[in-house]
Amino acid sequence: MHPVQFSAVALRLAFVIAIFPLWANAETVSVKYGGKADLAPFHCEWIARSSFINRLCYDSQERYAIVNLNGTYYHYCEVPAKVVDEWRLAESMGRYYNAHVKGRFDCRINRVPSYAK
Repeated sequence: MHPVQFSAVALRLAFVIAIFPLWANAETVSVKYGGKADLAPFHCEWIARSSFINRLCYDSQERYAIVNLNGTYYHYCEVPAKVVDEWRLAESMGRYYNAHVKGRFDCRINRVPSYAK
């Protein structure tokens, strides 16, 4: 291989390696009543101990939660970090959701982060 060809290949490879971590971590989900959501700003965790809650994602800076309930993503606005912490630690995440989250933090009423509009 000619040195010029090698450097062009090396340059392309370096570019792919440099952007791969960004691309590999990119994830977008469809949120019911909310459209597409990029999960990059969120701390997400898969939930194995609940039959109802599959995944909980939270952006503490924006107080914005996205939760997967039985395979469907929903979003909640202006959710205090304390509520999310208690939810994560609850003996029953489903019961906690029904008692403390469901019907509250409605994104039609509460502030929606600018990136989610």
